[in-house]
Amino acid sequence: MLLLAAAPASEARLLDAASALPGLAAVPAGVFTGTESASVIELADPVDPQAVLVRFRAAAAAEGPLTMVIAGELHADPKRGGIHLALARTNPSTIRYSALPWAWLTHELAARAPGTTTLLVDLAAGPAAWELLGREGLPMGEGVAMYGRVFPAGAPSRWRRKSGGPAAAPAYIQEFVRVWRSGARPPLAQLHEQAAALAGPADAVFLAAGATGPGAGGVADGRPMAPQPMDAPLGPVPAPGPGSGFVPGPAQAPASVPEPVQEPASGPPPAPAGTGGMYGDIPAAGTGADGSAQTGPHNGHHNGPQGGPPADPHEAIFSAARAGRHGEAASIAAAWEGAALRAEGAASDGALHWLEVRADLARLAEDPARSCELWMAAARVRVERGEASDAQDVEAAVDRAHHQWEQLRDPAAARRLAPTLLSLRRQVPGRQPGAVRLLEERLESLPGAVSSS
Repeated sequence: MLLLAAAPASEARLLDAASALPGLAAVPAGVFTGTESASVIELADPVDPQAVLVRFRAAAAAEGPLTMVIAGELHADPKRGGIHLALARTNPSTIRYSALPWAWLTHELAARAPGTTTLLVDLAAGPAAWELLGREGLPMGEGVAMYGRVFPAGAPSRWRRKSGGPAAAPAYIQEFVRVWRSGARPPLAQLHEQAAALAGPADAVFLAAGATGPGAGGVADGRPMAPQPMDAPLGPVPAPGPGSGFVPGPAQAPASVPEPVQEPASGPPPAPAGTGGMYGDIPAAGTGADGSAQTGPHNGHHNGPQGGPPADPHEAIFSAARAGRHGEAASIAAAWEGAALRAEGAASDGALHWLEVRADLARLAEDPARSCELWMAAARVRVERGEASDAQDVEAAVDRAHHQWEQLRDPAAARRLAPTLLSLRRQVPGRQPGAVRLLEERLESLPGAVSSS
């Protein structure tokens, strides 16, 4: 089984997804699969879509019954559409490459035997995602049973952003946990009805689609169920319209799903060392750009992401990368970044350090598009936390993003990344004369490009 709780690591998050995990972890794994025992993959606030995809693939490839529990936020790509599951570093301007496309999930589940897969979801939907779901539905794989709640959630109020007030709770999943921990084992359809009656809010849509077998009664043509008391008959909600819910849509394979990468090793490896980069060394944990000592969760004197003994994983990470085990290296770095995000926040030195490590790992993996995306994300974090546009680290991040963009041989990828890079380059022109002009000229020379002015 797989447990995934993911939401942006900022005050703008809509759902306190991670609060679902402690209760879920206390439920015997066999409860989810109907077997005496089960293997569990738990992902708490992951940062890298590729690393999450690795875990999805591993879970989907296993034989026998599979249950996936997902608590998180759905957002729509503002430029290309498509539903994405937000991860820890997702913000409105980075959805396309910092969030997990929902189509990746349905694609991985499509190869599984019908009737062996169950999805339990508790999802907050941003305004654009809610509108898109109303038109197109939430896709799921053939033969996949899905129970869940999806509810609309607007941007947090100014008061909540300033006061740090709580995001919405995963109340639907928490009701499942409460019942299971009491020792009761009702059929999922019955438990769904109970959770739907209690979870709210009033405009939520509750899904019970594709469910077959014992206890799956009460589903009308696979349409969403409105929350109703336990003793009331269940029925379909009205047809979608403005402000209404949505029906689950058919699964559609995404245009491009990344190739599988190697399964990462578990746990943070020991051994301190620095890291190398094309533009000079990325500071090892515990040092700033000038080599000065720093404090925080990245300084080599803190517990690893799994709460293990103090460790500095840089040598093992870059050894794996040099040996061609790029998926393993990226996954370990992402785990450490997630630990820093939870400990200090998205704009902390620790989280930023590991973001830049992942950018350099993408370079070593000869993935210039991903490296460019991550260096741009690092530059944005630095600018948004108040670093000057001519600060050395800001200029270095933009220079590295620009260099990786120049390595792209795919015109479509170059056009996709160019608007964000051009905006950053105009804000951070750097020390190289004419960098903005060179970027604009290269963009205009791409097949199918339009003027950047």
